[in-house]
Amino acid sequence: MPTYLGAIDQGTTSTRFIVFDRTGRIVSVAQKEHEQIYPKQGWVEHDPEEIWRRTQEVISEAMQQRAFRPKDLAAIGITNQRETTILWNRKTNRAVSNAIVWQDTRVDDYVAEFTQDGGQDRFRAQTGLPLATYFSGLKIRWILNNVKGVRELADSGDLLFGNIDSYLVWKLTGGPNGGIHVTDATNASRTQLMDLHTLAWDKNLLKIFGIPEAILPKIVSSSEVYGAVKLPSIEGVPVAGILGDQQAALVGQTCFDSGQAKNTYGTGCFLLMNTGATPVLSKYGLITTVAFKFGEKPAQYALEGSIAITGALVQWVRDNLGLIQKSSDIEVLARTVKDNGGVYFVPAFSGLYAPYWQTSARGVIAGLTRYANKGHLARAVLEATAYQTREVLEAMEMDSKINLDVLRTDGGMVDNDLLMQFQADILDRQVVRPLIKETTALGSAYAAGLAVGYYKDLEELRANWGVDHTWKPRMESATRERQYQDWKKAVTRSFNWVGENQAKASA
Repeated sequence: MPTYLGAIDQGTTSTRFIVFDRTGRIVSVAQKEHEQIYPKQGWVEHDPEEIWRRTQEVISEAMQQRAFRPKDLAAIGITNQRETTILWNRKTNRAVSNAIVWQDTRVDDYVAEFTQDGGQDRFRAQTGLPLATYFSGLKIRWILNNVKGVRELADSGDLLFGNIDSYLVWKLTGGPNGGIHVTDATNASRTQLMDLHTLAWDKNLLKIFGIPEAILPKIVSSSEVYGAVKLPSIEGVPVAGILGDQQAALVGQTCFDSGQAKNTYGTGCFLLMNTGATPVLSKYGLITTVAFKFGEKPAQYALEGSIAITGALVQWVRDNLGLIQKSSDIEVLARTVKDNGGVYFVPAFSGLYAPYWQTSARGVIAGLTRYANKGHLARAVLEATAYQTREVLEAMEMDSKINLDVLRTDGGMVDNDLLMQFQADILDRQVVRPLIKETTALGSAYAAGLAVGYYKDLEELRANWGVDHTWKPRMESATRERQYQDWKKAVTRSFNWVGENQAKASA
């Protein structure tokens, strides 16, 4: 029996390949960043060919680190940035344009158009999602309507669509030479084209959006053998798990039971709660999504609060303002002051996601005085993540009727002790960091391991989970509520910043 599992973690800013042992411990890892492309205001793109090159490079590097051979891996899983949209030519194996990234807002005119007839929740009953720039369906429509020759390519049968998971599976399994064109139910649920209840493409929605079904991948489970890899470095290894990144973190945190939840602190912030075998439609600004589907077992669903900008705000302070040299310096700078000095930073760079869904919002810094300095700004940057998480958690508790005593956390920002302590303070509940922090990659490895019998059941996975650190709230109640109300006031200042004429001028 092969000893290890591999996981491709293709994220918004970088790609990693991680090799895990049976206990979930990392034994080898390689990571490479890729370019963030901003052609126009509100547009965010990635080069699919660069992502594919980075994927091949990190796989090769991680395998070489420990002189691993393909036979050492029982299977690989894939986890990916969700909603990021690629259309490619099945014959040439090349994308027809850059990928449109999940943060991109170029389809806001489509959102306004479709909202006029039925409102923002027009398709929520079928898809669990509000009309927003976030999801893949309208991005597909934009490429079909705006990139020369693409609609004709679709008509000829040579065009394929995929989120990053589909694109990588296609490439890994041979592309034009026998490549597999699939997506799992978690990624399909982020397109706004899949019926949540049947887990099938909704023909009526496809007609309304003007998207031919022939370009779409086959919807499969999150844990099954899809095909074998044809890359020399891991040739013959089964691709056996696919999970969108936030669902993968839910699995990596072993949140297999209804009512269990986790929050991932990455480029954005994503709080997911397992709601069991029945989808719960939100009344408080959350979205309903597929949590995971293991093989032939029924799909499990989740409520999700999606926050667009958290870790990305730290990167912005680093790259656009030059206040810090590296992302980890934000905590050092924030510790030069004892509080935020009355400064609040609402990072609505691409509008506000949950629980507001305000496409026309834009980022604001509120509460500035002559007293404020860069330390206060750094603290406001970190606190913005915690405040947004509280807003989403409150909505989740109202929707689910479940009170969370403990918040499980993961992602790159959980090493920031200042942020995690403030998160516990502003939530007034315990925040825990697991022993294994790379839960996103781990979740996809778990899905692959279950598919090939490397793990026999979920109990084996639960046994791997343990607590590394717990933060307990220590802020006075009056201070907590005063600061939270000031945050809410700052959020309202970001609303309706982009008027209809401004939006058209910037397009």
